[in-house]
Amino acid sequence: MLHGGGPVTVLRGPYTYSSALGDDDCVAGTYKAEVDGWKLTWSDGMYQLHGYRRGDVVPTLELLFSHKHPEDRPRCEEIVAQVARTGGYFCMYHRIIDSRGKTRRVLSSGEGILGPDGKVSVIEGVMVDLTSTLQRETEQTARDAVAGATSTRTVIDQARGILMAQLKVGSDDAFKLLVTASSHRNVKLVAVAAELVQLANSVDARQFLDRAVMAIQAESLGKAGAGAAPREVKPAPGQRPTPSSVRASTAGRRAG
Repeated sequence: MLHGGGPVTVLRGPYTYSSALGDDDCVAGTYKAEVDGWKLTWSDGMYQLHGYRRGDVVPTLELLFSHKHPEDRPRCEEIVAQVARTGGYFCMYHRIIDSRGKTRRVLSSGEGILGPDGKVSVIEGVMVDLTSTLQRETEQTARDAVAGATSTRTVIDQARGILMAQLKVGSDDAFKLLVTASSHRNVKLVAVAAELVQLANSVDARQFLDRAVMAIQAESLGKAGAGAAPREVKPAPGQRPTPSSVRASTAGRRAG
């Protein structure tokens, strides 16, 4: 390409992919800086990242650094200066502020390439905009957390209902039983609840439900085997004993 009567290298943008964005574009650009005189060449993506279109500005080192976030600029300048002296690879996750005042979170990486004289002659690299990727992943994490919390509440409410029906106690007392069992066993409340719900929903494991409920009741009383001590019941052939059934049987042996 000719520009001002002389040849100008036009850089192509990099191939990119973001698992969070799917088919959406992941804005990125390539750059080249000639250390002697600090002549910069940008791909279209670099202009876009900084809020420009090709022809709006002439890329310079000062322009590049002027768009760095004030808190990130000193360290970015240090790394570029170091690479210009010694060469090698670099990678920087930092913030830039484009011409419209929008803050972007970018990952910039590159290499200081040595010339024939053994000194760094060129720094080449890429800059990738991670703003949308991070935002999409944060949103998904939040949605997953809400879904997980809803699922957790559902399981705990189901377990509370089981205890209310089995022990003829109120909602608050049933919840306290679950909390006490969780503390006594040093496991999460939802794990205690899920185990109880699993026993209630499994036809093959229903025989262990009473014992699991009694074990929870015993733990709340501070002594194993409170009330009528359950007899040890072995699992049916081919059936693995559940943790609750094992604890209930153990409680029965201690009570005896």
